[in-house]
Amino acid sequence: MRAKLALLLWSAGLLAAASAEPRKSGQFVTARGDRLMLGEQDYRFMSFNVPNLHLVEDNFAFAEPNPWRWPNAFEIRDALESIRQMGGRATRIYVLSVRRDGSDMGEHVFVRSPGEFNEDAFAVLDLVLQIANETGIRLVIPLVDNWKWWGGKAEYARFRGKQPDDFWTDEQVIRDFEQTVRFTLNRVNTLTGVAYKNDPAILGWETGNELDSTPAWTRRISTLIKKLDPNHLVIDGNALHGVQQVSLDDPNIDVITTHHYPNTDSDYVAAISKAHARIGGKKPYFVGEFGFASPDELERVMDLIIDKGISGGMLWSLRFHNRDGGFYWHSEPSGENLYKSYHWPGFASGDAYDERRILNITQRKAYQIRGLDLPPPTLPAAPELLPIADASRISWRGAAGAMAYDVERANSPEGPWQTVGSDISDAAVQYRPLFSDSRAEVGQSYFYRAVAKNGAGDSKPSNVAGPVAVTTKWLVDECRDFSATADHSGEVSVLSRQARKTQEDVHRFHMPKNSALTYAVPEPIEAWRILLFNGAEAAVPEISLSTDGKSFHACPTESAPIPVGQGDYGYLRPVALAGRSNRSEARYLRVENRSENTELQLSRIEISYGGDDARPRGVSEFDGRDAGLYPSILLFHKPYHTEGVTYVQRAAKLGCTKVNVIVTLLCE
Repeated sequence: MRAKLALLLWSAGLLAAASAEPRKSGQFVTARGDRLMLGEQDYRFMSFNVPNLHLVEDNFAFAEPNPWRWPNAFEIRDALESIRQMGGRATRIYVLSVRRDGSDMGEHVFVRSPGEFNEDAFAVLDLVLQIANETGIRLVIPLVDNWKWWGGKAEYARFRGKQPDDFWTDEQVIRDFEQTVRFTLNRVNTLTGVAYKNDPAILGWETGNELDSTPAWTRRISTLIKKLDPNHLVIDGNALHGVQQVSLDDPNIDVITTHHYPNTDSDYVAAISKAHARIGGKKPYFVGEFGFASPDELERVMDLIIDKGISGGMLWSLRFHNRDGGFYWHSEPSGENLYKSYHWPGFASGDAYDERRILNITQRKAYQIRGLDLPPPTLPAAPELLPIADASRISWRGAAGAMAYDVERANSPEGPWQTVGSDISDAAVQYRPLFSDSRAEVGQSYFYRAVAKNGAGDSKPSNVAGPVAVTTKWLVDECRDFSATADHSGEVSVLSRQARKTQEDVHRFHMPKNSALTYAVPEPIEAWRILLFNGAEAAVPEISLSTDGKSFHACPTESAPIPVGQGDYGYLRPVALAGRSNRSEARYLRVENRSENTELQLSRIEISYGGDDARPRGVSEFDGRDAGLYPSILLFHKPYHTEGVTYVQRAAKLGCTKVNVIVTLLCE
């Protein structure tokens, strides 16, 4: 098993979790000449932006109406622990979100209106700062966005009926933003009792993200920040336009930063060298964002940062573990339809954009810039197995630095334990169950646990989940390839591009008109369910069954469109289909697109078969835990209505707050 795991790793020693001990924040980071200092020591870093640290914009659980949610303590700690393990020391979050007309953010905003702030949002930032202090990671906090994504300058202006660029010059609009600055810097953390302006976990306040601010605005806001908070560094937010002379001359601007992408610079090294030369040793400088480039190009940037004495660099961007299992994912709009967020410590699912190699390089450079040797790997923490309703849908909360997991099964919570899934990546699928126990036997009840693995070895086992009663077998197809199908016809293809439109699912079957997929199972089919995406036309595939694989008969289906908007990315509509077999000996199921909808894309297919005769056939069962993965579809086919009510009650006990119910009225 150890040899098999080694084949999965680029280098077990380099990519595994670093052993550096967490250090609590104590002193403030200061500026001295062109150097950042922590006490009498140079403070330098190589790290990642973690934009979602205080607000998740990528919660694409299938049943959710929009992708926004507040991160919890597990997720925040996982993110900061990942930065710590790679030796990063510091990270940069995204801006304080502002209510925006037409956005799907809802109440996931820090600023509701001028002078009206969302306590729920700042409570999350309180938690971020508390955990940052515990892990020793420093935060760069940009205060406002130049762009639309989370609301920014345009929203402050629109609150007063003004145009976006009035944000820089209109007295009322500027005073509105200054209210946000005052509220934020003076806020007292509800968890630690420390005012933000007195919290050393904050590396510095950035005036904003990629601003187009006027010199007068920059001077005014930097003066206000420094007056309110002399403890922290003030970082210039004019990051896309080279080094601004006004920022070099402003005594209240402590640090200069620049951002670099293919659409702004053809040569990162030349652009950064030019910025460094223009600063001329007057102030500290770090590269606040860079990315969407080859590992060789990124390594050249990191070497330049180290060799020139630049204070640091932060790649764009890292996403962390999801509390419902797996990771959060983010396709980058400017990433040439290739680059996605990175996941520590790197996985095969990111090989298209060299994730494992880039994270390997970043970790090495993170220690090199600090003058330290790369430490040996340490064991990952134990994962946390999530409640299991069905052996075909097993998930866990991953451990920072783990590269793979084994799933173990037993007939008793005390064991003995048998490995039923080896070297499973929790980055292989997006917002779906991580593992299906295809060897579970109908009529048995099992207990499960998971073990995290990296180059240092195996973690302690997770908690034990169970007993899980097996009432049916499942064929599960994640649509990576055609290996689970018996046949396919027409121009069916596997899609990975434009994943943002399909809830970041990078494995889908694209089904144009007159294309079909056929599945075969060894015992009679009971029921099936399909997760798919379609366009403006509300089209779904036709499902038919066969006993011999030749003569197919249509099967009744129920569909549940999920009510989501197109957002800023043009999301396709998620739809869940379910049905039960109307032919007792059918062993073949065909999925066929007969509509003109060329956007029809299948995401996950599940077929139950060979079930326990004591279980009502054809009832498609989900429970509350699955609500975080896809909707709770309950097919109330007479006489099974009482069982459906039981499932709703179970969902409520498990904390499910949203249940989609489909009632089929059968006229007899």
